Amino acid sequence: MTPTMPPPVKILAVDDIAANLTALDALLAKPGVEIVHANSGAQALEVLLDHDFALAILDVHMPEMDGFELAELMRGSKRTSHIPILFLTAAGEDSQRAFRGYATGAVDFLFKPIDARVLSAKVDVFVQLAQQKLQLAEQLEAAQQLLKTNEMLMAVLAHDLRTPLSAIIASASFLGRFGGEEKIRPATDRIARSGQRMARMVDQLLHVARLHGGRVELLPQPEDLRAIGAAIVDEYEASRGQQCLSLDTSGDTRVHVDGGLIAQVLQNLVGNAMQHGDASMPVTVRIDGTARERVVITVTNGGVIEPAMLPHIFDAFRSGASRTTLGSGGSDGLGLGLYITRELVVLHGGTVEASSSAESGTTTFTVTLPRECCSAQRAIRI
Repeated sequence: MTPTMPPPVKILAVDDIAANLTALDALLAKPGVEIVHANSGAQALEVLLDHDFALAILDVHMPEMDGFELAELMRGSKRTSHIPILFLTAAGEDSQRAFRGYATGAVDFLFKPIDARVLSAKVDVFVQLAQQKLQLAEQLEAAQQLLKTNEMLMAVLAHDLRTPLSAIIASASFLGRFGGEEKIRPATDRIARSGQRMARMVDQLLHVARLHGGRVELLPQPEDLRAIGAAIVDEYEASRGQQCLSLDTSGDTRVHVDGGLIAQVLQNLVGNAMQHGDASMPVTVRIDGTARERVVITVTNGGVIEPAMLPHIFDAFRSGASRTTLGSGGSDGLGLGLYITRELVVLHGGTVEASSSAESGTTTFTVTLPRECCSAQRAIRI
């Protein structure tokens, strides 16, 4: 496939004397650069509507509308306000005139007779900047397209995998209830656990794709973190037993957040603690609402994270399985739970930290949330 040529960098040259425009053509002509002429301020305004320019070279002395007036009109329009302006004048050096030129938005002010080398060097700078801007725009467009493709792939993958996974889990449940053979129960239990673990992996991959694509949007509303925490603790107690978790709250636990996303944060932290923590020690969830501007959530479990791993605990695809003290064992996912947790907390304008003490034999995750999450934050930057 033949590569497409990049569009030329366009320079607007405005002068009421045709010979001056011809001289600029001869001086500035080079591959990839197009000089567009205008012989008056009025004609320049018309041309500016049809082209995007990297630089405007304006003669100061023109009838009806001089270069200063044209520059003021350009600065007053959103479409043309960003175009750098280079003034040329045949008048002698005058500090007042130069000051007016810079006041109207000039990036430079040259006096005739123009040193060709100086003008060419200055124009080259703006040409290179424009070319770099075009390259960055193309790279950004390609990256965005790749991001959309990846997100679509993850969505299709998640959708297509959920159906067979649901069938596997349902079939395992059916065999466990009605299979009649006690000897097959361990196998059906393993199938069910593996299917549920795969379903969590699919959900994590889909969520990461949405985060990378900036598709996660905050829907803040009044919430009570005490109620959110109690619901999650009750859910785990129902499946693991009442001695595995404890919930302590103090102060005002009401906040203005996206309740669904914060529930996911807390569920990820509790699930991580239950899976990787020391099974002989209960997991403690504390919600401290005594401060006026923020609420602090801590999740503490038994077990110690290796010091070398602690700085990377929130990185994507990092598993907690390398802790020095483990609970029930192996990794239960792709190492995305804590990564997702951090991104959702940051989305709310908060922070999350991990600390681990060999002396106490415990690990604590601390989430600090503002009571009013920043409504201007809408998406994750990766």
